[in-house]
Amino acid sequence: MTIRHLKIFIAVAETGKMSAAAAKYFISQPTVSQAIKELENHYGVLLFERISKKLYITEAGKNLLIYARVAVKQFDELNKYMFIEGHSEKIRIGATVTVGSCLLPSILNHFKERRPHVGTFAYMNNTKSIEDKILKAELDIGIVEGQVKSHDLVNTPVIKDYLVIICAKSHNFAGRKRISIKELENEYFVMREEGSGTRELFENYMQKNGTKMKVAWEVTCPGVIKNAVLENNCLAAISIRLVEEEIKSGQLYVIKSKENAWDRSFNIVYYKNKYISESMKTVMEIVKEYNNADILKGIPTGILVND
Repeated sequence: MTIRHLKIFIAVAETGKMSAAAAKYFISQPTVSQAIKELENHYGVLLFERISKKLYITEAGKNLLIYARVAVKQFDELNKYMFIEGHSEKIRIGATVTVGSCLLPSILNHFKERRPHVGTFAYMNNTKSIEDKILKAELDIGIVEGQVKSHDLVNTPVIKDYLVIICAKSHNFAGRKRISIKELENEYFVMREEGSGTRELFENYMQKNGTKMKVAWEVTCPGVIKNAVLENNCLAAISIRLVEEEIKSGQLYVIKSKENAWDRSFNIVYYKNKYISESMKTVMEIVKEYNNADILKGIPTGILVND
């Protein structure tokens, strides 16, 4: 089994056609078929089901695809490093929207101070997208607020965080000390998109408590969420770190969970078999240095109760 076998296998898996893989690598279709057969014989598993002249990847094939992508990516990086870039280095960091909006710029600045010779690439999206890119070896490390699903990823909590419900000062919840969870059914929410860790945490809480939620807005940008709350009288569940300025200036009123049900953490995520470079270690060290500031100290807030 060689890297060539894995590259051919990936091409077949991604296109679903041996002819497409053959065209990509300028080889014959029988050569592609032989490479797949050699892989199947090597591992003693069936990688593709052949039904009505179509290829369907098996569970064993899906598992191999995850590892094959990592192996090929690392092999290509090795060649690039040895033949092209010499001793240059680059780290690819993924961050979810919440983390990217409130922490990532500062993290990157601290990283450049400590490792100025290392280039950086930053990618921001929801937890699911970060997880997918790490599994495809398109990112080296991620900082996410959601729970990753794959058992092939290391997921380590590093920074404490929690959600709050926010409303404008003009909202009828503003200034109230106690709000019943059932009252939320009458309100419109602006929420993050599907795949967001923030949305998953809050929706699970609402479902657990048998409370329906009316979603009027679905957006990816924290700035739009805050504007919708301020201008359109909506509610939103959002990280406390993203609304610190608006809370302290008095623009937003905060409602907390009585039982701290929305507590969570920002997590460091990376592929379990990946070599941990010095740059990755530096990112981990920097992220761990961020303290959980008591943003709401001395600020009146409401409490959500399940009466």
